Amino acid sequence: MAANSASSEALASLGFDPITGEYNDSLTGDFLWSNVNFGEAVTAAMTPLAWSVLQFTLDDWVFLPGYSTVGNIGGRPYLNISVFASLFQAVGRSRQDLLETMEGTLYMQLPEEMEIPTIPLSARERIAAVINQVGMQIKQKRGTRALPAYLATNPEWCRQMKEQIRAQRSGAHLATLWRQKIKPHIKQGVWTVLGTVDHATNYTVRLRRDLTALGGPEDANVLIANLSEEGGLLPSLGPVVGLARLAQGEMAREDYLAQYGHRGPHEFEISVPRPAEEPGWLDRQLAQFRQSPVDTQALLAQQRGTFDAAWRRFSSRYPREAMAMRRRIAESARRTRLREAARSEYVRDRWLVRTFALRAGELSGLGDGIFFLTLNEVLALLSGDGSAAHNIPAREEMVRRYKALPPYPPVIRGCFDPFQWAADPDRRSDLFDSSAPLLASTSGDGSTAVVTGSPGATGKVEGVVRCLDSAEEADKLQAGEILVTVLTDIAWTPLFLRAAAVVTDVGAPLSHAAIVARELGIPAVVGCGDATMRLKTGDRVRVDGSQGTVEILCGAQEATAQK
Repeated sequence: MAANSASSEALASLGFDPITGEYNDSLTGDFLWSNVNFGEAVTAAMTPLAWSVLQFTLDDWVFLPGYSTVGNIGGRPYLNISVFASLFQAVGRSRQDLLETMEGTLYMQLPEEMEIPTIPLSARERIAAVINQVGMQIKQKRGTRALPAYLATNPEWCRQMKEQIRAQRSGAHLATLWRQKIKPHIKQGVWTVLGTVDHATNYTVRLRRDLTALGGPEDANVLIANLSEEGGLLPSLGPVVGLARLAQGEMAREDYLAQYGHRGPHEFEISVPRPAEEPGWLDRQLAQFRQSPVDTQALLAQQRGTFDAAWRRFSSRYPREAMAMRRRIAESARRTRLREAARSEYVRDRWLVRTFALRAGELSGLGDGIFFLTLNEVLALLSGDGSAAHNIPAREEMVRRYKALPPYPPVIRGCFDPFQWAADPDRRSDLFDSSAPLLASTSGDGSTAVVTGSPGATGKVEGVVRCLDSAEEADKLQAGEILVTVLTDIAWTPLFLRAAAVVTDVGAPLSHAAIVARELGIPAVVGCGDATMRLKTGDRVRVDGSQGTVEILCGAQEATAQK
C-alpha cells in the first residue's frame, strides 16, 4: 500500500479501521487481487493477531517498494497481481508471460476480457524493484539451502521453546523471548518456505508444460503424480496414512500426535486450537476412519500402476527423451515432497506463535481476547501499554461478521465491499470486477448442464453430489459421493478416502485438491469458479477429471425419485 506514512485517520479511510479492525485493501487503488494460493492456507476470515503475524512474516517480501505484495480484504489475504503485472510491463513482458509465470500462484484462468490494471513506474522505481528482486532471490536461495537443517531440527526446537514460553512469569520477559529467539526463528522459517515453494513450483510447472506438449494433458497430470515413494511419503498424505497405521496398531498415539498433531483445519489461524490440543480429536478421527475403513496402501499402489502405464506410453513414443524426462519427473517429486515438508514445519512454527499468544493472554488476564490485538499491540501490552485492549469487543464483532459471509471471489478487481457483494442474489463466486458491473453481477443463465474447470486428476465417475462448507462437516460425506467445496487444505485429506471424486471452485494442477487426488487415484476437477453455486447436494453428476468437466445428469429431486 502506498500510504505507509499516512495518518491513522487517512489509513482508516483507505482500508483499515484501527478500532474495529476492519480491513479492505481493495479501497487503496485499482488493483487486481487473488487469494487462491493463500486461500488454501487461510480458509476463513483472520483475527487481527493472525493477520498481523502474516504481515510480520512477509514485511520484507516486497517486489515493488511502496506497494504491499499482500493485502487484506475483509479479513482474508489477497496477493496483489497488479504489482507483478507492473513489473512485467516495465521490462516488456506480456500478459501471457505473467499468467504462465504465476501459474503456480494464480489457481484459475482469467477471462480474456478481464484487464489487469498496472501501476506506472518511473525509472527510479524500476531500478528499486530490480534491486528488491535480486535481494529476495538471494534470501530464497539461502532459505532453500537451510531446508535440511530446518526439517531436522525444527520439531525439537519448537518443543523446547514452548517450555520456555510457559516458564515465563512476566510480560517483559515473554516479550524479550519473542524478540531475541522466536522472531528470528520465524523469519528464517518463512524464507525457507518461500525459497522451497519457488524452487519446487516453478520446476514442476515447466515439467508439466513439457509433458503436455509431448504426451497430452491427461498423461501429463498422471506423470506429475506418484509423489510418494518408499521412505518418502508425501507429507499431505501423512495424517491419513498414519491414521490407518494407528487404527491397525502399527503406530502409537503419542507418535502420531508428535508427527501430525499440528496439522488440521484453519492451521494458519493463530486463535484455532491445534488438533493435538483437543483431547477427543484423535478419537473422533479414528471413529470416522473405522466407520469407512480404506486401504490407503492399496490406493497408493493403484495410483503407482496408473503412473507406470502412463510412463510406458510416454517412453515408447519418445524413447530419446525418456531418460532425461524420467530424471526430471523424479526431481519434481523430490522437490514437491520437500515443499510440503517445509510447509508442515512452518505450520508447526505457527503453533509456536499460538503458544506465545496464549501465554501473553494468561499473563495479561485477557485470555482469548489476545487474538483480537495485533502483534505490535501484544508486545506493547507485555511492556505495560494495554490501551488497545478496549478495542477487543468491536474487533470480535467484526471478525464474527466476516466469518458469517460466504467465501469471497478468489479474484477481485477494484473496490470490493464484502457485505454488499454477499447481499446480492446474483453475485458471482468466481470473480469480481468493479469496472465491469455486468461481469461482476452476472453468474450465468444456468442453461448449460456442464460445470467446467481444470483437469486435476484423471478418471471418470458418476455419483451423487455432497456440498460441504468446511472439513468439520466430514461426517456428512458418505462413501462414494462426489465431494464439492470451495477449496481444500490438509484438513480435508481424510475425506478424500471416502469420496468418489473431488470438485472445487478454486484450484489448479498444483493445488492441494489436485495433488492429493492424483496421489490417491481419485478423479478431480478444480478451479471451476462457481461449482458450489451451481451444484447442490443430491445432484447426480458425471465427473471427467481428464477433461475438467462436471456434467449435471439430474437434479437432487429427480435423483431421489429415480432411486
